[in-house]
Amino acid sequence: MRILALAWEFPPRMIGGISRHVAELYPEIIKRGHEVHLVTVAIANQPSEEIVDGIYVHRIHIDENNDFFQWVASMNANMLDFARDFLTRNPTHNSIDLPINLIHAHDWLVDEVAIALTTEFQIPLIVTIHATEYGRCHGIHNDSQRYIHQKEIRLIQIAQRVIVCSEYMRGELIRALDCPTEKIDVVYNGLSVDRWQNITAAHQLDFDRQALHSQYAAAEEAIIYYVGRITYEKGIYVLLNALPKVLAAMNDQVRLVIIGTGDAYSILLQRQAWDLGIYHKVLFTGFMADADFWKFQTIARCAVFPSLYEPFGIVALESFAAAIPLVVSDTGGLPEVVRDGVTGVVTQVNDANSLADGIINILQDTEYAKTLVNNAQADLKDRFAWDKLAAQTEVVFFKVEN
Repeated sequence: MRILALAWEFPPRMIGGISRHVAELYPEIIKRGHEVHLVTVAIANQPSEEIVDGIYVHRIHIDENNDFFQWVASMNANMLDFARDFLTRNPTHNSIDLPINLIHAHDWLVDEVAIALTTEFQIPLIVTIHATEYGRCHGIHNDSQRYIHQKEIRLIQIAQRVIVCSEYMRGELIRALDCPTEKIDVVYNGLSVDRWQNITAAHQLDFDRQALHSQYAAAEEAIIYYVGRITYEKGIYVLLNALPKVLAAMNDQVRLVIIGTGDAYSILLQRQAWDLGIYHKVLFTGFMADADFWKFQTIARCAVFPSLYEPFGIVALESFAAAIPLVVSDTGGLPEVVRDGVTGVVTQVNDANSLADGIINILQDTEYAKTLVNNAQADLKDRFAWDKLAAQTEVVFFKVEN
C-alpha cells in the first residue's frame, strides 16, 4: 500500500504527542512492506524533502500568523495545494507511482486538507484522533472550543475508519462526537525499541549520580517528579496539594521536581506551592532535553502523573522503560496502560489524599516498587511494542484499502 499521511508535527517539530506517534508508527508500517509519504509543516534548518527512517517527508512552508486558527487554515490550504499537485502530476517524487491507497490524517488540525483530498480523489480516509476538545476542556464552553468540536465531528463523519489510542477514547468519541462504535478501532500507543534502548543506555552511563542528585535535592531527600506539559489538565495542582501529606509521612525528606514548559501556568503553580508552605520542597526546571532527563531519572524514586484528562499517557511507557515506579490517576486511558498494583499505582483522579497515599506506598516499600518495575518492563514488551501495534494498524488500513 501507498499511504499519504497528514500531520501538523513531526520531529524535530514537537508540540504534543502526535509528533512522536507518527515518527514511531510509520517506520514499522514501512517494515511491513508499505510506502508512506508524510505531509507536515516546515521547520527551520530542516530540508523540505527527505527520507527519515523510510518515511518520505514533505515539509510545507506556512507563513507566521499570530491568529492560531488563521495559521491552521493557511497550513491546510498550503498542504492541499501540495497534495493536489503530488497526486495529479507525472510521478517524479521519489518512488511514488499512483495510486495512493489511503489517506491517514492525525487530528482536526489537518481536517480541511484530509476532507478535500478524500472527496476529490475518492481515496479512503482513516483518521487517528489523539484527543478531543471536549475531553481536554471537560465540555464545550466557548466559541473557539465549539469551532474545533464541530471540525472533529465533521472529520470523523467523513472518515471511513477512526483509530483511537484507548478504550476510554472509544467511549469519548461515542459520547462527545456521536461516532458510531463500529467505525472505531482501538490501537494503543507504543514506545519504539530505539527509544527504549536509548533510555536504557543513558541509565548505564558511568557518571557521578551523587553529584547529579545534589543539583536537585539534598542527599537525604527522595526525588519524585512530574514531566510533561505544564497545563491545568495535567493535574499538577493535585500533586502539590498531595505533597504535604507525603512530606509528613517521609519525615520531610522528599523533593518534588516538575519538568516541562508552560510559563503562565507555572507561575500559578509556584504561587500555590508558596501558599501551601512547600515552595522550598518544589523545583521547577522548565524544559529538559531527553539526554539530561534520562540521566535525571537514575536519581529519582518515583514518577507521578496526576492527570485530569489523559487519552493514553506515553509518559507512563517511558517510565516503564526507565524502570521508574509510577503513580497515576484513574482518568482516561491511564488505567488501561498502568495496571493498578501490577505495573504501577493507580489513584483516584483529582484526589490529593489518594495520590499522596500512592506515592507514600512507593517510597516506603522498595520491594513493592521493584516488583512494579519488573512487571512494567514485561508489559512494555508484550503490550506496547510498535511492531505489534503497527500490525494492528495495518489491519485497519486493509479494511478500507483503495
